[in-house]
Amino acid sequence: MNKIEYLKQIEATIAGGKFKDNWTSLRESIVPDWYQQAKFGIFIHWGVYSVPAYDSEWYSRNMYIQGSKAYEHHLEVYGNHKEFGYKDFIPMFKAEKFDADEWAALFKQAGARYIMPVAEHHDGFQMYKSSISHYNTYEMGPKRDVLGEMKAAYEKQGLTFCVSSHRAEHWFFMSHGKEFDSDIQEPMQCGDFYWPAMAEPDHQDLYGSPPSDEYLEDWLIRCCELVDKYQPRVFYFDWWIQTAAFKPYLKKFAAYYYNKGEEWGIPVAINYKHEAFMFGTAVPDVERGQFAELQPYFWQTDTAVARNSWCYTENNDYKTAEEIIRDLVDIVSKNGSLLLNIGPRADGTIPDEDRDILLSIGKWLEVNGEAIYDTSFWRTYGEGPTEVKEGQFTDGDTKVFTSEDIRFTVKGSSLYATVMVYPDNGIVHIKSLSEGSSHFHGIIEKVQILGYEEQPMWERDEDALTITTTGVKSIVPVVFKIDLD
Repeated sequence: MNKIEYLKQIEATIAGGKFKDNWTSLRESIVPDWYQQAKFGIFIHWGVYSVPAYDSEWYSRNMYIQGSKAYEHHLEVYGNHKEFGYKDFIPMFKAEKFDADEWAALFKQAGARYIMPVAEHHDGFQMYKSSISHYNTYEMGPKRDVLGEMKAAYEKQGLTFCVSSHRAEHWFFMSHGKEFDSDIQEPMQCGDFYWPAMAEPDHQDLYGSPPSDEYLEDWLIRCCELVDKYQPRVFYFDWWIQTAAFKPYLKKFAAYYYNKGEEWGIPVAINYKHEAFMFGTAVPDVERGQFAELQPYFWQTDTAVARNSWCYTENNDYKTAEEIIRDLVDIVSKNGSLLLNIGPRADGTIPDEDRDILLSIGKWLEVNGEAIYDTSFWRTYGEGPTEVKEGQFTDGDTKVFTSEDIRFTVKGSSLYATVMVYPDNGIVHIKSLSEGSSHFHGIIEKVQILGYEEQPMWERDEDALTITTTGVKSIVPVVFKIDLD
């Protein structure tokens, strides 16, 4: 690739397009309707780090931190870092059992509407055919354009294809290997696998060690190449792009991507964390957490089926399908969308635990999906005593919901009231629909239970709408469809 010519192409697209590389212009972007209606997507962390399957997807960094458990594990299992470094896992990443159509069928059955593979993680290995670096799946490892195969398979199933880039952190991600006699040594140049491996900034000082212009231009070209080759509908960024040096390049990328969407006639969106983008120019994302209250803007949370890692490891600490379903319900009631991560094995197979969780979610959505998909938020997101902790990295502990915790969504003239934990006695009190409620003063015409033939008894007074059932038993949330007038 002629990088100078590509940069000129990027500038020409911005100059001739609707969107310019400034926040005022980028605020004219509109979040696509399909994205706000989809509610549930699948995130995929799969790459070279899936070979050691130890510690987490940060193995490529941690294995070079002397004294860390990953460092000691690497010495014990693979030997000296100079003789066997991270690059030596690439030939072992064969993806010999990877079947994109099989994955697509599973994700469709899980009830997902959009799929977000990580195209390049912090380790710098590209999961697609690239003209920027030889370190990609088409030239090494699987010798396949796995991202291209995914796109074709997902779109065949009617799933919306998106991509994620975590390239920004590669600036410092491999730097600890320079601190001792390992395979990460100078000289390095742009395009090398470990390049640039600069000193890691203090995590409390994210503005330290700013990337060079050469690195930032390379980052921009990599992102734009993904846009041009794969036309993703959403482009997700991980953290560290909020550092000051990235700001001009973020604006250029957003303008380029939004203009490309205009060219294609397809609305697109960008995800960001922290304050990387100016509010109103992209969709905010909360990592491993959510908001405590209803938000007036669309947002997304990304979390994983495992608490300890985003990628497959042999000791993943899995959540239950029931708690993930409850999180989905809570997030959607607050105008959000859930992006749920799974971690396939290096050979391309999806672990039974991940598969079972996805199928359980899909089974619930098959019955109750009308309370999730294409819905909007109501006057209040819900009621009940359980307080959801707000912010990122707050999903480590299971939320203990009760039978009084109810979440609302609305579509047309129907209000959906989802009871997070169904009571054994079959009696549900919905205070937000009482005759004295400040939220609703209209008429309730009918109450149904999704997935059950039983017609519930109900009555409304000054205290609550009380619904009584006799045959409803469930370990997952139960949805009442309430027709209003």
